Amino acid sequence: MTLIELFYSIGYSLKKLHSCRKQKRLPHKVISIGNITTGGTGKTPAAIAMAEEAKKRGYRPVILTRGYRGKAKGPCFVNAGSGAGLSVEEAGDEPVVMAERLKDVPVVKSADRYEGGVFAGRYLGSNGLPLLFILDDGFQHWRLSRDVDVVLVDGLDPFGNRKMLPAGPLRGPVSELKGADIIVITKVRNEALASEIKLITKNSPVYFASHEVTGLRGPDGLVDIGLMKDKNIVAFCGIANPGSFRKTLSALGCKIVEFKSYRDHYRYVQADMTDLEECGMRRAVDFLITTEKDMVKIRELQRFPSNLLSLEIGFRVDQGFYDEVFKKIES
Repeated sequence: MTLIELFYSIGYSLKKLHSCRKQKRLPHKVISIGNITTGGTGKTPAAIAMAEEAKKRGYRPVILTRGYRGKAKGPCFVNAGSGAGLSVEEAGDEPVVMAERLKDVPVVKSADRYEGGVFAGRYLGSNGLPLLFILDDGFQHWRLSRDVDVVLVDGLDPFGNRKMLPAGPLRGPVSELKGADIIVITKVRNEALASEIKLITKNSPVYFASHEVTGLRGPDGLVDIGLMKDKNIVAFCGIANPGSFRKTLSALGCKIVEFKSYRDHYRYVQADMTDLEECGMRRAVDFLITTEKDMVKIRELQRFPSNLLSLEIGFRVDQGFYDEVFKKIES
């Protein structure tokens, strides 16, 4: 372990100890969706899927999110169950994606998720259904007690170089997986990784999940996914794992003639759209393609290419996963 890793590890341990000592519990059940690396495991599609499943099982789900880089202060509704109300600048990109996909599910932005939950409980009626809080990116948010900790692990690149920040992608040691109630390996069915994780966690069940294209959206609404086959495209994104996006596009049968990667949570400016449009014209492509998370930011610009499409991704998980989650909630 390098000296800088050692300092990070000490800080991590002290923060966890302090937060756990002051941990608070909400008056409703809490499911946390998190990971132990710096993004790229698909937490947003997983949180959306969990909310949809909770509705089917008779709950009124509420998503609690930090709203990374969102400028709105204090607990506030990204939506109150009627689609996105705050802008990306106010809420952050991922909360807006969740609010738009889950138009009837409240999404609350709050750095302190306990305060966010209290805020939601104060202003939301249950409509006769029990409230259920879904904690987005919550594995390291120790200040809030949760009933189920679901941790996602990228099956393609689970732990990077196995070093902690800033020397690697790990937010904490791999041994922290012991604190997870359920592990989900995403993207590929990595049996070797599952075996390794089971040696660490001992009793926590391990499931496999994939992230599949559920929609292709253009300026006028959804477009047939089959339209992509054999088309020439310029693809671009500002996400933690651009390689995964590229692999997803290739599986659709399109030809990627140019791929541009920006930093995670990148905020596009009008000049970026001009550059991308000119690139598309120069390469004579049929479409420009980006992610849903990028598109919510681009839509706030004055103009963008008319042939720009975005992919919507869904979370598909092993049968039995949701039964395991809700068995723990209801026990």
